[in-house]
Amino acid sequence: MISASTKRTTLAAILLFAAVMPAYAHVGVGTTSSFAAGFAHPLSGLDHMTVMIAIGLWAAMKGGRAVWAWPLAFVGVMLVGGALGMLHVPLPFVEPGILASVVALGLLVALAVDLPVSAGVAIIGLFALFHGHAHGTEVPENAGGLEYMAGFSVATALLHSLGIAGGLGLGLRFRGLTRAAGAACAAVGAGLAFGVL
Repeated sequence: MISASTKRTTLAAILLFAAVMPAYAHVGVGTTSSFAAGFAHPLSGLDHMTVMIAIGLWAAMKGGRAVWAWPLAFVGVMLVGGALGMLHVPLPFVEPGILASVVALGLLVALAVDLPVSAGVAIIGLFALFHGHAHGTEVPENAGGLEYMAGFSVATALLHSLGIAGGLGLGLRFRGLTRAAGAACAAVGAGLAFGVL
């Protein structure tokens, strides 16, 4: 049976997903033809950093297989989304999906939502598809984009690792700090969605 807090979190994420305006933070922004550019990109925006770290925090809170399965799911599906973007396969709601991911993943951490690993993979995979697609569409026609995506993947994995290390380091003794970090992530997402940040 699904708990009331999980239902509220899911409903909030869906409503925010439907209400957010595009961030216009991706397409056509920056250099996208090198490993260094790809590596630097996740470090250049609050949306990227907060989502990647939130996934690591949530995975650490869950423990077990989630510690590796959730970050791996994000990176893997992000690469699929990147390939779709480079091939110009349309995907609706990319920018709102990215902003919703910041809020939703922050709330999942803040509320310490305990889902099965497979459900976490599905949620994280959906958001990863949006993130990857946005970056795949940035790759110019005359560039292969593989170096860029490799750089982006490495930086993404490092940010996930930072979140995992922080979550495991805080452990059960300071679980409230982990949840507060999730709340901060959700607040960042709301600020981006409504143009405050």
